[in-house]
Amino acid sequence: MNLFQKLLLAPAALGLMAPVAASAADLNIAGVRQYGTEEQVTSISQFSDVKPTDWAYQALSNLIERYGCVAGYPNGTFKGGQAMTRYEAAALLNACLDRITEVTDELKRLMKEFEKELAVLKGRVDGLDAKVAELEATQFSTTTKLKGIATFVLGANSFGGTTPGAPLVGTTAMRATEGATTFNYDVRLNFDTSFTGKDLLRTTLRAGNFAQSAWAGGTNQMEIAFEESCGTGTDCGDVVAINRLFYQFPIGSGFTATVGGKVRVDDMLAMWPSVYPADTVLDTFTYAGAQGAYNLAALGGGAGIWYKKGGFSFSTNYVAVNSDVANPNPGFNVNGVSTGGGIGTDASQSAWVNQLGYAGSNWGAAVAYTYARGLALPVSTPLAQGGGGLSASNSIGLSAYWQPSTNGWFPSISTGWGYTSYVDRLYLAPGTPANAGLNTSGQPAAQSWYVGLQWADAFIKGNTAGMAVGQVPFVTSTGLAGVTPDDANYAWEWWYKFQVTDNISVTPALYYITNSNGQIGKAGVNNSVNNFGGVLKTTFKF
Repeated sequence: MNLFQKLLLAPAALGLMAPVAASAADLNIAGVRQYGTEEQVTSISQFSDVKPTDWAYQALSNLIERYGCVAGYPNGTFKGGQAMTRYEAAALLNACLDRITEVTDELKRLMKEFEKELAVLKGRVDGLDAKVAELEATQFSTTTKLKGIATFVLGANSFGGTTPGAPLVGTTAMRATEGATTFNYDVRLNFDTSFTGKDLLRTTLRAGNFAQSAWAGGTNQMEIAFEESCGTGTDCGDVVAINRLFYQFPIGSGFTATVGGKVRVDDMLAMWPSVYPADTVLDTFTYAGAQGAYNLAALGGGAGIWYKKGGFSFSTNYVAVNSDVANPNPGFNVNGVSTGGGIGTDASQSAWVNQLGYAGSNWGAAVAYTYARGLALPVSTPLAQGGGGLSASNSIGLSAYWQPSTNGWFPSISTGWGYTSYVDRLYLAPGTPANAGLNTSGQPAAQSWYVGLQWADAFIKGNTAGMAVGQVPFVTSTGLAGVTPDDANYAWEWWYKFQVTDNISVTPALYYITNSNGQIGKAGVNNSVNNFGGVLKTTFKF
């Protein structure tokens, strides 16, 4: 049997004489490159899927042992029954020709038969090699990946109730000035770097223009409402800021450590006890129902460690918002901004978070405890914010979620409850009355809760619908003698996310909040203000 006949019998060469020729567009570059890069086998026994009973066993054995021109796959298989294009067959032929010194008439005819494919093959591979060389020479980084999220928000917020002109919680803006339709943006660039394949150095650049929007503070704050602070409480303009900077790495079996100059408490948790929401609207529904225990206002210098085994995990971490300030003495400047700071000082605005959790295949639960100093509760009433000053607090949170194994009429369910008790008054902002909310007559306390429902593949595959209801931290004990809490409030949101492409989504959303100002920090005063708003949120991921 001559060489030409042997090639015809070899399973790898069955496509050589196929009546339908493949086009250049059918070229499998990965398969073609394999013949030039994979190490050639020296014995047919190296193929785990070739048996002596196979009809072309002897022909394949001769090709390997006599000419050494048949390559296998990295997993030690030949895959003789797999279809191939004429270009892949030409690549195999080229590999054989490189190892054969005697060119017979049969080989000449075979070379002529595939002359066109060999020429195209050489041009395509050479072009690919040139592109690879260019990419390697101009690539951004061999260790870093860039991921970006840009969000547009078009919407408006209206106010009603007994005192619709009252100041927005946490700001000096009047509610009556915040009824215009606005267009705002938020953009984040995540640079994820790995040096070992198991570690992560994350650097996040972020910018936004939400400072003067209706969603920059108070109970109707949006999760994406970002604008870098200038330290004066004013609009800083389109400032790009470092929003995250931390390094995460394994330290033995099951343990992971995190340390960073700009890290948030949830960056250092082994699990997050909620699957709601797939697309954020109101910020209050992003805290797993426990805004005190999961105080995401804790963003600064910090470190933490978690341990995971099976579905169980334990996490502990510490974050100081003003860890970069060398002044250990409590105090405020004329703008009401804290002038003290440091790590573990009396002026440190910090949180120590601990979580014990379990994450199963389709459900999870966690309990968390947090001791905080000098941190206001996010999205809360003035009394829960410390009555114009900053205080120490103990918080607990119980959160859980369940999601169906298949998408359908049943939604995923996420729920949580939180409780915060204030320990003492640390210091007051300038001009704050001594009885503004916290004093030594008792310990003020606040609670929060929520339930979030989310339907995957709602109406159309790939789209998601969601709704949530709950209460932002509401005062359950004023800490003032003879003053009864009157801080009932409720928040609702409804949204539907259209997944336009893999990288673009459009989410219309509505929300309604009752008594959004809650019980303010003066005894006997309750401003009943209701919020109603709608937004059209467009998200680009790249």
